[in-house]
Amino acid sequence: MFGEPVLLRVPVARVRCHQCGPRTQAIAWLARHARISQGLMQFVAHWCSKLPVAHVCQLTGLHWETVRKIERAHLMRVLAQRPPAQPVRLVMDEFALFKGHRYATVVLDADTRQVLWVGQGRSREAIRPFFQWLGPERCQAIRAVAMDMSTAFDLEVRAHCRRAKVVYDLFHVIAKYGREVIDRVRVDEANRLRDERPARQIVKRARWLLLRNAGNLPADQQPKLLELLAANRALMTTYVLKAALKELWQPTSPWQWRIAWRNWLRMAYASGIEPLRRFASRLRPYWRGIVARMRWPMHTGQLEGINNRIKVMKRMAYGYRDSDFFFLKIKAAFPGNP
Repeated sequence: MFGEPVLLRVPVARVRCHQCGPRTQAIAWLARHARISQGLMQFVAHWCSKLPVAHVCQLTGLHWETVRKIERAHLMRVLAQRPPAQPVRLVMDEFALFKGHRYATVVLDADTRQVLWVGQGRSREAIRPFFQWLGPERCQAIRAVAMDMSTAFDLEVRAHCRRAKVVYDLFHVIAKYGREVIDRVRVDEANRLRDERPARQIVKRARWLLLRNAGNLPADQQPKLLELLAANRALMTTYVLKAALKELWQPTSPWQWRIAWRNWLRMAYASGIEPLRRFASRLRPYWRGIVARMRWPMHTGQLEGINNRIKVMKRMAYGYRDSDFFFLKIKAAFPGNP
């Protein structure tokens, strides 16, 4: 009160009834067995949505565990008041939970943008509780699921949502192409030019020229890219086939897509570039998830934005000791559109 801590000593009547037994007087502004008033609990819950727990502890003088319990109870009440979700389209992606390749999976309702579920791990066993929570009836209502080229996500969706179409995200496929094809070919070409130091340095420093979209390339960098591609046939081939691979996600008829897909595979195999041929062989079994975008134009971009905000939440708190508590905060922070 007025910036000063206030300790209240309140006498509470306790009576013994011959029919009901011992009874304690009810106090409207104090929860049962609580030593903190309802007003302070509301104050803590309000500021926990805007500040890290440690800052709220400094503000109120309460212990970290006390503040965390108050916020946890508040988050659970907020989530319990939400109506049951009835998703039709889902988006699945992961984000880094801790260092050392430890991830968590986020599932988003693509229509309402509500975070439905967050779980630790990205294996089939890790995401299976989501489909168990969803239940057989709601699983049958799912029509499409956007994801990266994750085998675990793919198999688990097909096992539980048999009517759903898996849609692979363009960004993740092109990123995988950049890592496995463009980077590998660039390194191989740099090693081949070991005796020609000027040419080798140009190839080594051309990573971002090759990975960047042509439309986002600055005007002063375009002549360098054209000169590089004209001087190196392998890099030219991988760069052109990257642009052709992106065209497979453009809305066309299924028949036109099939022709474009076969042409891309034929050019990849005929290139003679081993990393490119290996990538085409790995991509070939996933063609159904690529052509599904003709019917379901979905992507994981909206979930990537949410993942960025999740990273901000984690950075503000300098990490979380309790992952389940962190997952509650994520679900409460993204209630979706009304």
